[in-house]
Amino acid sequence: MKKLFAFAAIALAAPLTAATQKPWTATAAVAPSGSYVIGNPKAKVKLIEYVSYTCPHCGHFSRDSAAVLKGKMIASGSTSLEVRSSIHDRYDLVAATLARCSGPALFPKIHDLLFTRQEAWLKQAATYDQASGQANAGKSQTQIMRALADGAGLTAIAKAAGMTDGAIAACFANESNVAKTLQVAQSIQGKISGTPAFELNGKLIQNTGWAELEPMLRAAGAK
Repeated sequence: MKKLFAFAAIALAAPLTAATQKPWTATAAVAPSGSYVIGNPKAKVKLIEYVSYTCPHCGHFSRDSAAVLKGKMIASGSTSLEVRSSIHDRYDLVAATLARCSGPALFPKIHDLLFTRQEAWLKQAATYDQASGQANAGKSQTQIMRALADGAGLTAIAKAAGMTDGAIAACFANESNVAKTLQVAQSIQGKISGTPAFELNGKLIQNTGWAELEPMLRAAGAK
């Protein structure tokens, strides 16, 4: 009994410890623009990427930059990345809407998967288009978007990121989710000439790859 009370005394004396902070690379929040910001919201270096999930150049940038931009700069808390989707085609709309519906907890993962698996799902989308023909004629927007997601393998990517089948169905069933995706895309029109494009602490940067952007980020204070 004395040992039990001694243990209780130690437990009561111990201070409450804060919850473990998730890595910055797995942390996201909704920005005023309606897009997601990955990383430390108080980061000194604020990078905005204008991106299309069906853009091969965006895929190359994502893969080329991952080890340093994500693995070091965002991970250190010195840099945040806001992702603003520019919609190029119907599969882009489906992918961007799924990414939006994933929510802050899953967005960093699904965003990465959409690019690491980009070549595979774009090929699958092309194959599906050839095979499906007019199969989606007469269907509702909800039914078409789900069919495209299933056909291209985007549903499988969303599930790999942690989304449930119910969450995916609810995503396309709610027209406001698609509207919000399009709203962000419309705000970009006329601002950039192509993707990827960037804003670094408010300065627009276009026609730039990772090799050129990395020194700019370091000069701004990214670590």
